Amino acid sequence: MTSRVLITAGASGVGRAMAEAFDAAGAQVWVADIDVDALVECPSDWKQSLLDVSDETAVSSTFKEVEAAWGGLDVLCANAGVAGPTAAVEDVPLTDWRSCLSVNLEGAFLCSKYAAPIMKRQRSGAILITSSTAGQYGYPNRAPYAAAKWGMVGLGKTLAMELGPHGIRCNVICPGSVEGPRMEGVLQREAVAKGMTRDQVYNGYASGTSMGRFVEGRDIANMAVFLASDAARLVSGQVIAVDGHTVNPDPKL
Repeated sequence: MTSRVLITAGASGVGRAMAEAFDAAGAQVWVADIDVDALVECPSDWKQSLLDVSDETAVSSTFKEVEAAWGGLDVLCANAGVAGPTAAVEDVPLTDWRSCLSVNLEGAFLCSKYAAPIMKRQRSGAILITSSTAGQYGYPNRAPYAAAKWGMVGLGKTLAMELGPHGIRCNVICPGSVEGPRMEGVLQREAVAKGMTRDQVYNGYASGTSMGRFVEGRDIANMAVFLASDAARLVSGQVIAVDGHTVNPDPKL
């Protein structure tokens, strides 16, 4: 793979796994992240930008920098996201609602907005949006996050229709519960909200899948590399869960 790949939130977690997988596949990698310390830890041969995806000026500047350096862009992984609050809907402050949608949904929109003209000029490209299984099911006590992730599914399907005539594909990846620090925070907050222990919540999520386990960043990364490749050249407008098959998104123990 000789693709030029930009990954938002690419310096850690799922994004870092994506960057490593694309790098291993022979792609040129550019990671954009808001975490300075995580960027410092990235390999020196990866290009990088400090980026807040909710800041349109910063997003525009980053894509101009990418096009100037590379002359184009083959793959955008719109992967940046935040977990948002865990609370009953009546207890969610409007500021928290807006912050969650701004990073998740608006961030994916802004990155797609500025990637599209670059890809249109070359009449090729692939946009991969990282949503969540929360974009396929209702998730109690996670209203802002679920709303944002459902919106990202709609955005991805619309982009596939709008950009397909220009040779650009768009697909949405919906991870399930991913092992790592971000999910750990969700588990702790949900345990408090439900009056359960952290392990009870963890086991509840795992038992809500037919395979009985959480997924890992590499599972998401492998799907991203496939969807960006020529092997998926006619795969577009799809919403693909990588979740161990969710059968009950809110199991009660």
